[in-house]
Amino acid sequence: MIFVNIRLALCLAFVLILNTAYSQFYHGFEFGKITYDELTMRTYALDTAADAVVLDEFGEAYFDNDGENNLLLEYHVKIKILKTGGLQRANFRVLLRKNGTSKEFLRNVSGISFNFQNGTIKEAALSPRDIRTTALNQARDETNFALPEVRVGSVIEVRYTLESPFIFNFYPWKFQSDIPKVRSEFWARIPANYNYNISLRGFLQLSKNETTLVKDCFTPGANRADCSLSKYVINNIPALVDEDFMLARSNFLAGIDYELSEIKRFTGVTTKFTKTWKDVVRELNTDEEFGAQIRKARNLWQKQVEKEVLGKSTPREKAQAIYELIKGWYLWNEYYGIVSREGVKKAYDERKGSIASINLSLVAALQQAGLQAEPVILATREAGLPNQLYPIISDFDYVVASVVLDDEYYLLDASDPLLPFGLLPRKCLNGTGRLIPRKDEDSKWIDLKPREKDKTQISLNLKLNGNEFTGEMVITAFGYDALDKRREIAKAGSEEKYREALQKKSSEFEILEFTLENPADLSKPVLEKYKVKLSLDEPHAGTLYINPFLVERWTVNPFKSNERNYPVDFGAPLESTFMFSLEVPANYVVDEIPASTALALPQNGGRFLCNATHAAGKITVTSIINLTRSVYSSTEYHTLKELFSRIVSMHQSHIVLKHK
Repeated sequence: MIFVNIRLALCLAFVLILNTAYSQFYHGFEFGKITYDELTMRTYALDTAADAVVLDEFGEAYFDNDGENNLLLEYHVKIKILKTGGLQRANFRVLLRKNGTSKEFLRNVSGISFNFQNGTIKEAALSPRDIRTTALNQARDETNFALPEVRVGSVIEVRYTLESPFIFNFYPWKFQSDIPKVRSEFWARIPANYNYNISLRGFLQLSKNETTLVKDCFTPGANRADCSLSKYVINNIPALVDEDFMLARSNFLAGIDYELSEIKRFTGVTTKFTKTWKDVVRELNTDEEFGAQIRKARNLWQKQVEKEVLGKSTPREKAQAIYELIKGWYLWNEYYGIVSREGVKKAYDERKGSIASINLSLVAALQQAGLQAEPVILATREAGLPNQLYPIISDFDYVVASVVLDDEYYLLDASDPLLPFGLLPRKCLNGTGRLIPRKDEDSKWIDLKPREKDKTQISLNLKLNGNEFTGEMVITAFGYDALDKRREIAKAGSEEKYREALQKKSSEFEILEFTLENPADLSKPVLEKYKVKLSLDEPHAGTLYINPFLVERWTVNPFKSNERNYPVDFGAPLESTFMFSLEVPANYVVDEIPASTALALPQNGGRFLCNATHAAGKITVTSIINLTRSVYSSTEYHTLKELFSRIVSMHQSHIVLKHK
């Protein structure tokens, strides 16, 4: 008996030691543990519209001591399916990077779906046979798997290990997604000899931010290094919902980004990775696909530039002439990028090239004319805002030319034949770009501000003839609105086909006559002149109803969220003027006209005015929408939302005429 008791005591002690060790090294939340409340949950109180919610999420990234794939991420997530739209959350797709023989791998994948059925919890485990990895392209593989027996009400749980040889960006963690999260936690364990630039992205505040020292956590071979262990938590994370007038969602998703700055080798050698802008400018100017291409293009364009600027007396005339020369020479091949892969010589000979080949050639031609011209690299709106704390060249996917005229920077893109001088395409209106001058100390950020507005003026004059309204309408488009019109005309292929397309979109009136002015003169606004006819239904009890806002009418408020934590970005200021007049027939009386209204945004941010009058047998309605800025902060969101709510309401109003 004594022997048995001793064995029992030893076993209990061993179990206690194991449990103590497990509690010391276990991170995150326990796998496979489910609660009654989670299974019976029907809605998420903080977002009742959500079709799924992340109940818990944990990740820890760290360096392993052995092997090439020594950057590891332990990932664990638990999700509640609330509605039919949330069933897709059971389908997991993990993208894996690769470069040559270096690849990422997914290991130790586990998954369970939980359902509450007949008073008991039913579990269904993911089968290893249902985990598939396929090659996408030269840079990516993907691993796919779907959890079984998932229905509305299920709770699903997944855990896996991601192994990576790509240590440059450590592991960027995304706290936020397109569904809400109750909690998201990330641990980063980084050896002291690895130095990363770390930046917090998005507008949410961390609920927890702690860093502690872990002794001898990294021991490759006979070497030893301490680690910093950083723990980050955000609770009650709202879903990031795409709305109108927002930049790339990657700008606003709450997360943490890393970029490797330097490695202090155990041999004592330090390898630096992050560079200054002086370093970047120097490298780009000597790069065979950037600076060298500008120098080659100067020789290519020398004779044509000399001929083109002959007789031009001012720098502006010279710049405009060269801009039109380059713009008329090339066809854009739809490729972005800041470097010329094919080379400017090939692009010149074929009269077709990438953004870089075209606009670096423009820089060269402007320089050849003796103008102060340099390239500006930028990130398009879809690519996200570039990091301004330190240079990350991969952030930039576009290059344009800058030329200084009257001490002012003009930014030029010669890839689009419809762009007038000094107007960048909307896709380029994304914060700031970086000037890459010939002298590296002169590099600086350049505001990508629009030189023109989204501006439209509309006049519509009607009178009643029997059972029809007839009249004339003139639409004048300036700036970016004119650019849009010209693109629509070019897409249609002819003015007649453009008119046909307009008629298909215009169900409320018939186009009797149509003329178009200045479609090819980019220095002037586009004028559309119409003669129109509106057929009316039989008057109801002798009453006629007409909405004066027949065109350019706002029918839906683009701002639907109760809150918005990121800016509203229109790209360019907006100005719309609508003038309507109606001759009242002698056998009708005016029963109702739209109510006049006025609403102004704070700090001269803009206004909406609508004025309706009836005098001398004529009704006039004037509506003005004027947004003076391209970007409005999240604190201005509610007043902007109210402004558009007022616009939508006004644009639904009617004129009511009653038969005498």
